[in-house]
Amino acid sequence: MRNAITLSTLPALALSAGLAMGGLGTAQADDETVVYGVPAWPGITVKTEIARELLAPLGYQGKAQEIGLQVIYQGLDTGDVDVFLGAWLPAQNPMLEPLESDGSITRLATNVTGAQMTLAVPDYVYDEGITSFADLDAHRDEFNGEIYGFGAGSAASEILNKAIADDAWGLGDWTLVDTSTVGMLSAAKSHIANHEPIAWVGWKPHWMNLALPMRYLSDSKNLFGEGNGASDVRTLMASDYADAHPNLVTFFNQFSFTSEEQSWMIQQYGQEEKPVEEVAKAWIAQHPDRVEKMLDGVTTADGQPAWETVKSALSL
Repeated sequence: MRNAITLSTLPALALSAGLAMGGLGTAQADDETVVYGVPAWPGITVKTEIARELLAPLGYQGKAQEIGLQVIYQGLDTGDVDVFLGAWLPAQNPMLEPLESDGSITRLATNVTGAQMTLAVPDYVYDEGITSFADLDAHRDEFNGEIYGFGAGSAASEILNKAIADDAWGLGDWTLVDTSTVGMLSAAKSHIANHEPIAWVGWKPHWMNLALPMRYLSDSKNLFGEGNGASDVRTLMASDYADAHPNLVTFFNQFSFTSEEQSWMIQQYGQEEKPVEEVAKAWIAQHPDRVEKMLDGVTTADGQPAWETVKSALSL
């Protein structure tokens, strides 16, 4: 089920061992075909389809390769992959930085603003004054001394186990209940239905932000990373491809979404299981002004203004 892989929208997942390794085809696409590396992550799948829908009328066909993260970076290095829309940083820095340093990969714009992973609680718990990690231990019994995670071996699990071992924020006598994404969110839904306290690992973008009444706890110790788990989601392009296609560089430097928008994409495709083409077309139809800004200064492959071409082709 797609619902079970929505975990993959996490920046932390890049540090876990759960990524499937796929293979790249040996034949490279022609120059007018943009090859995208797409892990099985709903948000990136939808963003990639939106890019394909917008670029096709301009003369650039898109080919999505559903492959594992490490293979995507390998493909960007070898030129078998042209574009990747899911560089969660700093989590993927160990893979990105060596290839960026040797000039193989060009880092383009942030394509999702507001991405974050940290502890979450129901809004009624937050409204009662439990607004930070520092508030948790005084209410240990109400939470049964438990924090819910989404799986042993994930970066979130490592962070919380270390916090418990170090007695950070007084969590030394707490327990991490490591289950799965589905199990963790089922527990959150159950506690919320009964108006009970619960703390779990939350992140955005994700459909949970739309479906659950939740708030994120503040953390001055930044246990989940700088900015209380803030992440920078970048677009990457193979450097040789970027040099050869400045027009596409202009487009992808303007191709971005809010965390709330990507949460909606994940909900529509990952949770409600609507076809990716339907979700992409719906976003485009609802945001013509945004599409026009994405196409500012962009042309068709043969040099004509992009916006008028796309506006006509997609009836915007």
